[in-house]
Amino acid sequence: MKKSYIFVAVALALTITGHAVAQKGSKSKDVVVLFDGKSLDKWRGYKKEKIGKGWKVADGVLMFDGSGGGDIVTKDEFENFELTLQWKVSPGANSGIMYRVTMGDGAPYLSGPEYQILDDAKHRDGKNAKTSAAALYGLYSADNKKLAEVGKWNTAKIVHVGNKVEHWLNGVKVVSAEIGSEDWKKRVANSKFRNWKKFGASKKGRIALQDHGDKIWFRDIKIKKLKSK
Repeated sequence: MKKSYIFVAVALALTITGHAVAQKGSKSKDVVVLFDGKSLDKWRGYKKEKIGKGWKVADGVLMFDGSGGGDIVTKDEFENFELTLQWKVSPGANSGIMYRVTMGDGAPYLSGPEYQILDDAKHRDGKNAKTSAAALYGLYSADNKKLAEVGKWNTAKIVHVGNKVEHWLNGVKVVSAEIGSEDWKKRVANSKFRNWKKFGASKKGRIALQDHGDKIWFRDIKIKKLKSK
């Protein structure tokens, strides 16, 4: 009897463990590591497939050294997602993370809304809440944010489901917007984007990291695929 009890207990434990592993595996399929600290094989250049010279990988970090090379974009498109990464800037630096990016234009920002990356203190865009760090560039200011000082890491998160988008900075939601809403349309009409027909128009697109000519760093870039609500 004791042996049979042991056999049943072991079988049950293996079943539970297998189920847990299967669940973990199914969840992991929804998470794509876009940068693992070693390889840029999930990325390409925006205007040409080859990644430009300014983008370097060293010590687990993706750095843009400011020497040129153009914007980079993911090879895949994403529709509903949660993007997380860490970023830091050099003094006075400017860059951005864009989403809903489509190919074939002069630059990713012509189609993709932007999560602003900036040294608020030294860059002129920091004087305007709608163009400061973590803002939805040119349209929505980043509220109640706590920005790390220059040279230290910030954590960014972009949550995009359907037409709703959130920007997070260091664990705090700082922007909430609905692309295509009346509020969105009004803001776009009063911005430099008003004649950009492709801006925010695609339901899905690539993620872009911007070459703005300044030195910036990224690490731990992951994207989780979400279901539409």
